[in-house]
Amino acid sequence: MIKLLIVEDEKVLSDNIKEIINDLGEVVQVYNGSEGLFELESGIYDLVILDLMMPEMNGYEVLAQARKANIHTPVLILTAKDGLEDKIEGFEKGADDYLTKPFYREELIMRVKALLKRSLGLFNEHSLEYKGVICDLNRNEVSFEDKILPIQGKEFEVLTYFLQNKGIILTKEQIFDRIWGFDSDTTLTVVEVYMSNLRKHLRETTLAKDIKTLRNVGYILQEV
Repeated sequence: MIKLLIVEDEKVLSDNIKEIINDLGEVVQVYNGSEGLFELESGIYDLVILDLMMPEMNGYEVLAQARKANIHTPVLILTAKDGLEDKIEGFEKGADDYLTKPFYREELIMRVKALLKRSLGLFNEHSLEYKGVICDLNRNEVSFEDKILPIQGKEFEVLTYFLQNKGIILTKEQIFDRIWGFDSDTTLTVVEVYMSNLRKHLRETTLAKDIKTLRNVGYILQEV
């Protein structure tokens, strides 16, 4: 499941943006810069839509601090500030795209899809593949050598999360927040349980060995 973050202090507008992009993934909304930075630094989002003029911390500050902390999540600035100097500052601070208000619904969807396509390889592909393991994103099925593997539900989400982040360390907290969510009633140990089951279901593939455990840190999908 793609996770999208909206950082916008006008709640009506935030709800409108959510309605526009809701079909693209799970959408989380926050309403000030401080909350936006906190969420962005979690590293669990695939894309952020960021307003510039907000209380507590403006969008430029949010973006600058996130990039300073080596958070590379794609950021689309969505703002009423339409001056050339504003756009230049936005890109200099680390924005990936810049769209001014008012905007067309179709253009927002197009720009979000373009950023996700660039970062995750989505929307031009209906599957993710790794050394013969194929994740069908339409059917939520995993196959290997024409055999369907018993990987479903959150196990499927965990696997696709790794395939979308090859070579990147994923902490247990990131995996938990991404798949189960901050407000889940379960505990962090569920990650280890699901990782163990996932490895069992992938034992005939090289993925089982290529997903490495980093003690006291998390996991990484790294090709041997």
